[in-house]
Amino acid sequence: MTRTPAVDTVGVIGAGAVGQTVAATLCTAGLCRHLLIASRTPEQASALTADIDDMQQATASPVRPHVGRVADLGDCQAVVIAVRASFTNTHSIDVRMGGAVANAPVIGQLAATLHGYTGTVLVVTNPVDVMSRLFAELSGCERVFGVGSNLDSARYRAALARHLHVPATAVSGHVIGEHGDAAVVCASATTVNDQRVPLPLQQLCDELATRAGRISAGIGRTRSGPAGAVLSALRRTLAVDDGIEELSALYGGGWLGIPLRFTRGEPVACLPSLDAAEQRQFTAADTKLRTAYQAVRSLPELGSPDSERAS
Repeated sequence: MTRTPAVDTVGVIGAGAVGQTVAATLCTAGLCRHLLIASRTPEQASALTADIDDMQQATASPVRPHVGRVADLGDCQAVVIAVRASFTNTHSIDVRMGGAVANAPVIGQLAATLHGYTGTVLVVTNPVDVMSRLFAELSGCERVFGVGSNLDSARYRAALARHLHVPATAVSGHVIGEHGDAAVVCASATTVNDQRVPLPLQQLCDELATRAGRISAGIGRTRSGPAGAVLSALRRTLAVDDGIEELSALYGGGWLGIPLRFTRGEPVACLPSLDAAEQRQFTAADTKLRTAYQAVRSLPELGSPDSERAS
């Protein structure tokens, strides 16, 4: 039976490991009629488009891949930003922050090209909370989200489900704040089959802190998890499904991961109750991300904030 795509066109920017996996995931999911692929070079975009076209033929997917330029993506219902600058990450702690200086100018260029875009933007590029804010403020786009806390929350629920030998669907819980070392596990509001249960909190936090590194050590880069987080977020933001996604968004003047309840594509923040320790961690994550953003925003390649406001 031919699947009917839920939306017309989605764009993917980036043909690296994550961009490739996002494109393949969208193809097999049959989410959209057209998939526009843009990358650093026309050769990369063309190669990935050809590869996805082979997948489309083999799976009878309704998704038609096309080579695009960033400037061609204005009519897409959503754009996924999965670019990564060429750099060597020397951070042994705060690893995701290691890409801030290198990735910020690339995000700035994309924001200039897509200035005023009216669709939904999902940012995957790390540090995702900082890059999401940077893109939103430079582009003027109103529907920008980062997918980091979505993946963290999925990992948390799966880890707890494995520990308790229950289905992951039985676990209700969130990871918020930074997608990084300042992530906040909302343990006090976590339930299993709607009941509070004792949690192996340190074990769960250790699993979240080390999982991405173990994956990267084995296969070079996390890719399938982020792609799954993108697909889930697209289904909510594009009004295919209603429900909660933990996404980086504007909250209290800063940008950080929070649960958003989507109804027909419109988000409303729905933070759980936090105990005193969790609230302190959440505040610390907010402060950290604001500080990191100001450092990135002062890079000369991005111009001065005053000149951006004047334009």
